[in-house]
Amino acid sequence: MASELFNSHFGFRETPFALTPDPEFLYWSALHRKAYTVLEYGVVTGAPITVLTGEVGAGKTTLLRRLLGSITADLTVGLMSNAQADRGDLLRWVLAAFGLDAPDRADPVAMFHAFQDFVVREYSEGRRVLLIIDEAQNLGARRLEELRMLTNVNSGKDELLQLVLVGQPELKGLLRSPNLRQFAQRVSIFYHLKPLDHEGTTQYIQHRLRHVGGKGDEFSAAAVARIYSESHGVPRVTNKLCELSLVYAAMSDSPTVELEHVVEVLDDGLFIDTEPFVLGPDALSKAAE
Repeated sequence: MASELFNSHFGFRETPFALTPDPEFLYWSALHRKAYTVLEYGVVTGAPITVLTGEVGAGKTTLLRRLLGSITADLTVGLMSNAQADRGDLLRWVLAAFGLDAPDRADPVAMFHAFQDFVVREYSEGRRVLLIIDEAQNLGARRLEELRMLTNVNSGKDELLQLVLVGQPELKGLLRSPNLRQFAQRVSIFYHLKPLDHEGTTQYIQHRLRHVGGKGDEFSAAAVARIYSESHGVPRVTNKLCELSLVYAAMSDSPTVELEHVVEVLDDGLFIDTEPFVLGPDALSKAAE
């Protein structure tokens, strides 16, 4: 495999730039530390709804996995990571996230009461219920409004149910929709995770190299500068270009990744440039769909 080639060449214990989220590789940039603090604060303080958005590949899921690893016993957690707005009833997805079966021939009212009974039962046993939804922008406005209705199980001073929504920048557009005004008003904490700057990208690359036994200087400054200009500071995109550049450097028997290796990867068409998402003028009209 190509990864075995450059791992052996550079003396790495494992691949430094794997694309799958791995909390062990988490680089605590100032931006990621703030994002994690927001998530943690929302959970600890019992915030009804906490929202984290960020560009595709910015590290949101890695932060989420880190958060899941720190959950205390007084929380019962359900995770929805692939729910779609047009793929079944939302309540069925919610029940499944907690390992609950939908009542036979269940209509929405019966499913809501089943979930409400579950939340109240957990609270009576000293546990709050935390529902985490990854890629929440896929739900669409109507499903998000249904989620808000679930928070009606909360009453008095105690929050029986908490929601944590993690999604791409499109989620921010959804929450600006007039149809979701009530939902947005219930969002206690919101944070948007921005891409890394040039310095942050440099430190990110060095961090991952050292994590697998490298020295951290396997990429020249010129190579890093070009990688940053192509990746726009998005960690997952940076990983893709770094891994391909390591392969090309190893094939040329170079002790470091130089600018020429990055350029060769780009010229050979192995890397697709992707611009960060920008909310356009039609974002609100699409959000209302």
